[in-house]
Amino acid sequence: MPLEATMMIIDNSEYMRNGDYQPTRWETQKDAVNVVFQTKIDANPENTVGIMTMAGKGPEVLVTHSKDLGQILQGLHKASSNISGQIDIPTAIAIAQLALKHRENKNLRQRIIVFVASPLEGQAADEKAMVKLAKKLKKNNVAVDVVSYGDGIEETTGEEKSVLRAFVDSASSGDNSHLVSIPPGTRLLSDALISSPILSDDRSSSIPAEFGGSGDAAGASGSGGANQFEFGVDPSLDPELALVRTNFLLDSLSAPSTFKFRHYKCRCKKHKRERRQKPQQLRRIRLKRQYMRHPLLQQRLQNQRTTTKSDSFSKLWLCRKRVMMLRWRVGMNLMRTRTRKQQLQERLR
Repeated sequence: MPLEATMMIIDNSEYMRNGDYQPTRWETQKDAVNVVFQTKIDANPENTVGIMTMAGKGPEVLVTHSKDLGQILQGLHKASSNISGQIDIPTAIAIAQLALKHRENKNLRQRIIVFVASPLEGQAADEKAMVKLAKKLKKNNVAVDVVSYGDGIEETTGEEKSVLRAFVDSASSGDNSHLVSIPPGTRLLSDALISSPILSDDRSSSIPAEFGGSGDAAGASGSGGANQFEFGVDPSLDPELALVRTNFLLDSLSAPSTFKFRHYKCRCKKHKRERRQKPQQLRRIRLKRQYMRHPLLQQRLQNQRTTTKSDSFSKLWLCRKRVMMLRWRVGMNLMRTRTRKQQLQERLR
């Protein structure tokens, strides 16, 4: 099952108002976007799909890396009120590549699907610029599928290659990029996409092998099919659970014991209790005893016992910073008494 993060670039130019595709080019494109989203999510639940426009005032990202069909439909509804302008394919592809680069799951392969129903203009009509962009996408491991229909279908004569064909051939690595041209007719755009190479791999992966697809039949074989995986979980069906179980088993096998117990030869009650405690607790107990034995603290506690009737201060122990402050105060008092003694001795002389 392919793990992919897909960004769909839709055409929202003025040419989308034409009615050569029933009911309009825009409506049939919305239906095709819905079919692509459902096919990608059905192929693998970890797949994500985003959507953006490339006309109007400029290319705009509507939804990024979503698994929710409601967000896709909301983005299409927002774009339906902004059908204007001309398409800018190079800028839209660059923005889509940047959006795919910042995907959450870096294990997902990157794919861009471009819907073109307008004639190519500007840099999009320059074959050299488009081939240069395609090589950049190929270097960054980004697959590109182009769906051309309506005015996006280019007319070529003889052996001459169209701009979109040259662009797809330059971006293809191991036949992972495709160009599909769908002429107007009685056939819907979504039906043509389902049988095209763009969605054929995703559709076959969601069909079990016993029914002619390339998907796993482990789910139909019951518990017997789960034993073929190393930790009992199919990583393609639930990668998070497989990762958690793998890490847990590896940690439990290879990690040493995290707690060390201190042993004493003495068997009195105090040392028996300390034998069951952790090193951090032992250190706190040791520090507490050390501070409580300090003569300054003993004097302070004795004064508090005499001034108050309650014996609650007997369990008081001070933090290290407070002890240091008390020591500093005692030292200052001693220095003052010394200076006073020196002054008295000088006067007596």
